[in-house]
Order: sequence, then structure tokens, then C-alpha cells
Amino acid sequence: MAPTEWVIDGLPEETQQHLHAYVKETCAVYGDALDGILLYGSAVRGEFMAGRSNLNLVLVLKANTRESLSKYGRLHRRWAKEQVVVPLFLTQADLQAASRVFPLEYVELQEHHRLLWGQDPFVGFKVDQQHLMSEVLQGLRGNLLRLRQRYVEGGGTEEAVTILLPLSITALIPVLRGVQRLLGLPLTAQSETVLTTVASHLGVDDAGLRDALLLKRGQITPGQKEIPRLFDRYLEAVERVVTAAEAALFQRVP
Repeated sequence: MAPTEWVIDGLPEETQQHLHAYVKETCAVYGDALDGILLYGSAVRGEFMAGRSNLNLVLVLKANTRESLSKYGRLHRRWAKEQVVVPLFLTQADLQAASRVFPLEYVELQEHHRLLWGQDPFVGFKVDQQHLMSEVLQGLRGNLLRLRQRYVEGGGTEEAVTILLPLSITALIPVLRGVQRLLGLPLTAQSETVLTTVASHLGVDDAGLRDALLLKRGQITPGQKEIPRLFDRYLEAVERVVTAAEAALFQRVP
């Protein structure tokens, strides 16, 4: 299959060159066993930050065998230093089966990916809305429960909170995109707009959520005295958005 020509807006030129080289090497390693290579995540949503963001990929294979997985070992040693994480290894059959269990993740993949090479497995792909509702509700409440647990596990220290909040907001944003979809709100890719859109619709102040996003991006560096107040604002914002989102979603259940 001939190489796919692409340019990804907002992605540094050096990173795009790395991706072209990655595609070439991956195709050489897998040959006819490979059906497609997809890029997803921050690099596609226009939120990639050189030195901080990873490159997330999907390899669509004809079969997932021990041999096919082992082939990636050499590629991983080469590309891990360029922020390429181990990809998702999928077949067409995997895609349909996994989407019933992880509908939120796969609808995100469907809407925010770029085909780098081969055939796009998401052509004609659909996610069951009832399955999506179940996972979004679980994700909302689960994020809040884990936030409380991990705060205690970390002893509430400055170091623990500065690690915890970026992890929590990273997990919450895709769930809020699911809320957007289920409530029929305008779909947006960028994280700030997701927070603003959902919070505004639910009548919730999103300042605490936005603070956590800025912390994740290294755009704020709160000191020791500010960390407890930052956590308080974030916890309160998450509690309110979870409660309001649940109420809004349950109202839509027939």
C-alpha cells in the first residue's frame, strides 16, 4: 500500500518528521500483517506540548499473536525516547468487541484520530448510546471516589497533590466529552472548551477544574500554602459537576 500523505496542524515539524519515520519503520517490520496506523490523543486535538505530551497510536493488525506483539519490541526500544508510548494493538474484530465494553474510549478514538497509513477501521463504526451512558456515569462517580482515596493515600502532601490533580483532570475530561455528547451539547476537542461548555450548561463554576488543567500543563506553580486551597477548589468543582451531570443524564433516561 502506498504511503499516506498527511500534515497535522499544530504539531511541531520535528515531531511530524518522527512520525513519518515511525510509520516507515513500522510498515517495514509488519509488512502485510499490518492494516493501518492511527494517531490519536493530544497530537490530534491540537493540545500537544513538546517535551510534555506523549504520542499515542493504534496499530490495526490482521491478527494479534505472540509473534506479532514481539515484533514491536525493537520498535519500542527505538521510539520510546521520542515520546511514542506502546500503541493499542487492535484487529477489526477487537474494535467491535471492545467498543461494547469501553464505548467512551472508542468513540473518542473515532472522532479524534488521524490515519497515518493504511485503512481506517472507524469508517462506518457506531457506538451504542446506552453503553456510552453507563460508562460515562461510572466514569463521573469513579473519578470522584478515586480522587478522595488517592488524596488520603498520598497523605495530602504538596508533592502528592501536584501529581494527583493532573492525573484526575486527565481522566475526567474524556468523561465530560461523553457528557457533552449525551446531553446534545456542541462537541469540542480542546480541553478548556470542554470544561467551559459542560460547566456552563450544568451551572457549575469550572475555576477549580481549569486550575488543575493549568497545573497539568505546567502553566501554574502553586506554592506549599496554595496547594491545600487548590485541592479544595478542585474537589468542590468535581463534586458539583459530577452531581449536576448525573442529575442531567438521569433526566434523559426514558
